[in-house]
Amino acid sequence: MSTNFFCKRVVSVSLTNVGLILEISRTQMHFLRNARLLIFRSFSSPKQHSFTVSYLINPCGLSPESALSASRKVHFETPERADSVLAVLRDYEFTNTHISKIVSKCPPLLTADPEKSLLPKLEFFRSVGFSRPDIVSIVVSSPYILKRSLENKIIPNYNFLKSVVMDNEIFLKVFKNTLRSYCQNVQNALAPNIATLEEIGVPISNINLLVTHHPRIVSRNREKFSTTVKKVIEMGFSPLRHSFLHAVQVNCQLTEFTFEHKMKVYRRWGLTDDQIMLMFRLDPLCMRHSVKKIMSVMDFLVNKMGWEPASIARYPSVFARSLEKKIIPRCSVMKVLEMKGLLKNHLGLGFLCKSEKDFLDKFLVKYEQDVPELLNVYQGKIGILELGLVYEKGDKTVVAS
Repeated sequence: MSTNFFCKRVVSVSLTNVGLILEISRTQMHFLRNARLLIFRSFSSPKQHSFTVSYLINPCGLSPESALSASRKVHFETPERADSVLAVLRDYEFTNTHISKIVSKCPPLLTADPEKSLLPKLEFFRSVGFSRPDIVSIVVSSPYILKRSLENKIIPNYNFLKSVVMDNEIFLKVFKNTLRSYCQNVQNALAPNIATLEEIGVPISNINLLVTHHPRIVSRNREKFSTTVKKVIEMGFSPLRHSFLHAVQVNCQLTEFTFEHKMKVYRRWGLTDDQIMLMFRLDPLCMRHSVKKIMSVMDFLVNKMGWEPASIARYPSVFARSLEKKIIPRCSVMKVLEMKGLLKNHLGLGFLCKSEKDFLDKFLVKYEQDVPELLNVYQGKIGILELGLVYEKGDKTVVAS
């Protein structure tokens, strides 16, 4: 009996051990399969990934950091397609620097079909009159254009823009400026806003100017654009004048907060809201200048030259002039002429708005015999103090400074 019990015990223990061994084996096999898969993924991906990164570095010319970043947007395991893409670009006189910029901006371009995708678009640009340098400039500016549909996007958009912008010399600039809109239909974006401008009587020549220089403004959301146009009309601008375009531009580019902030800057100099709005109607771009520029010009004209802020407000375009290159030299000349008694009438600040030729003819050439040093004053070679000029101020004789 004890023998039977012993045998059963042995068999039981053995079977238990066998089951345990089998369970352990199954667990180990499962682990090994996962480990093998993990090892495969760990070694296969970096190998493929490293090829892409290596190609982006050489021959594409990207830095290791840029190549690593670009490799997240493109993947290939062999160089044939990418080599063909680079060959097409080089045939169109793209330099290594150009290629590096293009690939950095649009890595997927390396996997495009050269014959079916790239060449037809490059040939189209050449067929409509763009030179190879023009084509290089277009593609470097916005390489994603080569990923757009030629029939559905590029040709329709080109034809529409060509119908709006007649001047061939500036068309390339307009075309490049609107390239970022090629993700949408340019005609759908521009046509409704152009129609809005036509409805209120904006001359077609002015519309062409706005499209030419500020295509993104004209391609804004139709509702927002219409609201801006209505606001500009309520401000008192005539749709017939160029200032209307500038007012639309400024109101599109500045938020209400920024506009009000510029109002506060002008108020610091004692200008009323009516005077500030008069400035804006005369030259809407006066609101685009930086606070630093406004303050420095006002400080010089008011505190150094003695002009009243209200007088300055009548010539808002002076804020567009360089303080060092235009305002100070011209004011120095005018101060010398005034102290010499050569200016019989008190002039406004219009002299700051004249062209260089007009200013030189009217003030330097005209008075060079009376004040031989005037050109040197204008060029900053001689200060007013060095001329020893004096003038009467009340009952005192004051040396100019």
